[in-house]
Amino acid sequence: MNVLDENVTRDQADLLQHWGIRFRSISRDYHRQGMQDDNIIPFLLRLKQPTLLTRDADFFERHLVHSRYCLAWFDVDAGQTAFFIRRFLSHPRFRTSAQRLGKVICVAPRGVEYWSKTADQLTHVRWT
Repeated sequence: MNVLDENVTRDQADLLQHWGIRFRSISRDYHRQGMQDDNIIPFLLRLKQPTLLTRDADFFERHLVHSRYCLAWFDVDAGQTAFFIRRFLSHPRFRTSAQRLGKVICVAPRGVEYWSKTADQLTHVRWT
């Protein structure tokens, strides 16, 4: 389940919807507008295999890695967020929730970097 943080603008969410990318919005679907960062992790743990799609750099921390969710931080211009979400979700290494779970990810124009429970170092992946 893709969970869109409220810091992803409405126009970008509309693009994702137009492209057929399924997601739930923290503010619109879960009625949790203004949810503080420290409440998001417990919230995600109540969901089934969530991937948080966010523009908040505070979520790209190794200590946040957990096998029951994925945190994906989009380090891109606000107007390119939907493009990079689509690109990330269609990447062969991250296409399924099983491939994303247990990772804290940074998605950027240069590529993807992530922390995982199984690696002691940051892993780098290039765009295909």
